[in-house]
Amino acid sequence: MPFSHHSHSGQFCPSHARNTLEEMIQTAIARKMQVFALTEHIPREEQDFYPGEREAHTTVERLHELIDGFYEHAVQMRQKYADQIQILIGFEGEWIRPSTLTLIKELQARHNFDYFVGSVHHVYTIPIDYDKATYDEVKKLVGGSDEELFGEYFDAQYAMLQKLKPQVVGHFDLIRLFSADPNGSFKQWEDVWEKIIRNLKFIASYGGIVELNSSALRKGMSEPYPQVEICQEFLAMNGQFTLSDDSHGVEQVGLNYDRVLDAIRKAGIQQICFLERQGEEPRDGFGALPTAAISLSQLESHPFFSTAPAEA
Repeated sequence: MPFSHHSHSGQFCPSHARNTLEEMIQTAIARKMQVFALTEHIPREEQDFYPGEREAHTTVERLHELIDGFYEHAVQMRQKYADQIQILIGFEGEWIRPSTLTLIKELQARHNFDYFVGSVHHVYTIPIDYDKATYDEVKKLVGGSDEELFGEYFDAQYAMLQKLKPQVVGHFDLIRLFSADPNGSFKQWEDVWEKIIRNLKFIASYGGIVELNSSALRKGMSEPYPQVEICQEFLAMNGQFTLSDDSHGVEQVGLNYDRVLDAIRKAGIQQICFLERQGEEPRDGFGALPTAAISLSQLESHPFFSTAPAEA
């Protein structure tokens, strides 16, 4: 049952995505996906706007209008395509500053989201995945080395995990994107590796799910997020994994899932989880869905792989 628990559309994430929400859903259906999650970004405070948003004269009010409009439209799309695909409606959280927690609580209070993806894109309130220059800026602030910045990133992630306990943890090792060696082993730095193990243990302790995020592959890395060595550690803790394409346009829906399968095999993962939606009842807290799982052999034999897009 190929699925994705993390996606964005140009309709509601206009700064760096393409295509409408409906086009994303139609593409997932055409590629024989059976579960597709819609997870637009939460609003941010003005001080945390990206350069492109500032140039486009984005406002905090506009970001709130987008997320509210997204939820309403997503519910309509879920109803329209209910007999063809299971649509999950969530959001991708951030962890920028303490007020982020308030933003997420307010958002969940307004809408009955199914779940959310817990992600970290910032260290010291500066984005680490926007471009190389910005990455180098924050690296200089923490001391000038990738090792020091990696440590700060996993500390920020740990704080996010403790406060939010997200059901799905997004792109666990995103920090390697603009580093000097994006494919290098984290084990070369003992302190960093200890923080990774600490975070994985905490995720396992509350039953969180780590997404195998294929976007790392389209960005030039040799393995998805997280790297195989991290997956093996989480697997030893009886941790659960799911699939995500983190798509930002129709051409990225299910992209490189064949290569994610290679990483799954290499890590020794024998089953993949997915979330299921059951009814319309409201959920307490940040939302939590029941999980199901399929075996690796079931995943490998699914007809999705006859329609999967080639490397982009």
